[in-house]
Amino acid sequence: MTESLLRMLLGVTVGLVAVLVLRRPARRIFGAGAAFTLWLLPVVSVLAPLLPGKVASMAMAALPGFWVSPDAATALASGSMPFDWPQACIAMWLAGAVVALLRLGVHYVRLLGGLRGAPAAWTRALEQACPGFDIRRLREHAAGPAVLWALPRSLVLLPADFAERFDNEATLELVLRHEITHARRGDAWWSLAMEVASALLWFHPLAWLARPRFRLDQELACDAASLRASPESTAGYARALVDSVATQPAPALIPWLAEPQLKERIAMISRVQAGALRRRAGFLAVAALLAGCVFVVGGQTPVTAATAADARTMPPTVDVTFKNRNPPKYPMDAVKKGEQGNVLLNITVDAKGAIKDIAVDPKGTTAPQALQIAAIRAAQYWRFQPGSDHGEPVGGVIQVPINFSLHESNPCHAGEAYASALDKCVKLQFDGASS
Repeated sequence: MTESLLRMLLGVTVGLVAVLVLRRPARRIFGAGAAFTLWLLPVVSVLAPLLPGKVASMAMAALPGFWVSPDAATALASGSMPFDWPQACIAMWLAGAVVALLRLGVHYVRLLGGLRGAPAAWTRALEQACPGFDIRRLREHAAGPAVLWALPRSLVLLPADFAERFDNEATLELVLRHEITHARRGDAWWSLAMEVASALLWFHPLAWLARPRFRLDQELACDAASLRASPESTAGYARALVDSVATQPAPALIPWLAEPQLKERIAMISRVQAGALRRRAGFLAVAALLAGCVFVVGGQTPVTAATAADARTMPPTVDVTFKNRNPPKYPMDAVKKGEQGNVLLNITVDAKGAIKDIAVDPKGTTAPQALQIAAIRAAQYWRFQPGSDHGEPVGGVIQVPINFSLHESNPCHAGEAYASALDKCVKLQFDGASS
């Protein structure tokens, strides 16, 4: 689990760096819409390792096992066991994520508490400005003009003094069209995804750097879409932005104008907008970039274990030196209860050597559950090398036998006592795979 989380963290970091570097050039060349689509890169970089990879027949490798004595329990009782830093870091991350998500939930509930039904005058104005828009999605709220994500569809919020804030009906219509464009594009759900990702990445400095830039790119893409629908309104659109009062960005909300977006949005409006051909080319370029990301990062699902009929197919292996430096620890409770026995682990690794699953094989296991848990905990920190199939890396299943013994003082004798049972177990599995 720890290695998988580190891979995901590395993926989202690389994705954020790529977006922060490419967003401005992409906006100038292909337009704001294609530039905003670049924010899919961190998402793809995180999810790509979960996609299916190469599937190939792979032999199940049975490795030399461990003989574990109560000496480890004595070390545990004396307090000499090393501190589990990875688990501590995961616990801290989870605690911070829970706090951040609770904060987001509290803020969202407060926003819902300020909603009021829209006056009938607004309903008529909205029907004239944007025919076809669902009137039930319009609400009165002091935080408007803004869009709020909600189930089943996002809501358009307008302040009580909306008609007094802007000097003419044309400007009111432009602001309404902008907010409705947000709603129709699904930008509220993009914002929800950004807020949840920010909560999960509360510790990541790039996540905090990316938040305002994500919001800006979202607004620029919405501005471009709104102006394509009414290009003759460019000057009035710019005046509406200049005359507006900017607000502080708020979680779960997309305001009409947030600080400090004014300069960038006016600059984008004043430039010649990208034509349809350049916009399509931009989306194709982003799609190719996302596909390349999937090709490079993806494909980590382990292969199905089976017997290898080809000599060029090699099973994955474990770093024996590292494994021997991190043996299972005999639990003190098991020593007091006189528990002992054998544990046979089936460790599934992917095409990069990452652990995907650790399971106890009941055919070769006689130890009670406490010793099985101790064996699994130790295996989580071992290192593995992927196998190969005709020169290409593939995953597979590695079997590791572990003998917990309270009385046997010679690990060689313990291994001999366990060898016949293990050989029988492996032979049964290979015969089953062959058939």
